[in-house]
Amino acid sequence: KRRHGGVTDFEIKVPEAELKQQQHTKDTFNLVLGIIAGISLLVGGIGIMNIMLVSVTERTKEIGLRMAIGARKYDIVQQFLAEAVMLSSGGGLTGVVLGIVVSKLISGYFHIPTIFTFISLIIAFAFSVAVGLIFGIAPAKRAARQNPIESLRYE
Repeated sequence: KRRHGGVTDFEIKVPEAELKQQQHTKDTFNLVLGIIAGISLLVGGIGIMNIMLVSVTERTKEIGLRMAIGARKYDIVQQFLAEAVMLSSGGGLTGVVLGIVVSKLISGYFHIPTIFTFISLIIAFAFSVAVGLIFGIAPAKRAARQNPIESLRYE
C-alpha cells in the first residue's frame, strides 16, 4: 500500500486454493471415467456371456459327440473358455487400436496433448481378456454339465 500511495488497487492471490480445486476436478473426472469404464466392462461381459450361451445351445449336438468319443468335462470347459477369451481379445485389440487413433485425432484437432503409455495399453488389453475369462466361465460350465446321450438326441 505504501508504494501505491495508500490505495488498494491490487490484489494478492495465492494459487493454492485454485490448485486444490483443479486437483479435485481432475479426481472427480477420473472417478466418473472409471465408473463409465466399469459399466462398459460389465455390459461387454454380459454380451460375451450371452453370445457364449447361445453358442452352447446351438452346439449341443457337437458337445454331446465330443463327450461321447472321450472328451472330458475339462476339455469342454477349456474349449468354451478359449472361445470366450478369443472373442474378448478381439474386442480388446479393437478397443486399444481405436483408443490410439481417437487420442491422436483429439490431439491433432483440438491441440490437447493425450498421453498413453505402453503399460496402460497392456493393462487395458489384459482387462478385456479377464472379462472374457470371467464371463465365459458360466457358459463353459453349462456346456460341460450336459449329458452326452441327451445332447446327441437334441434337435
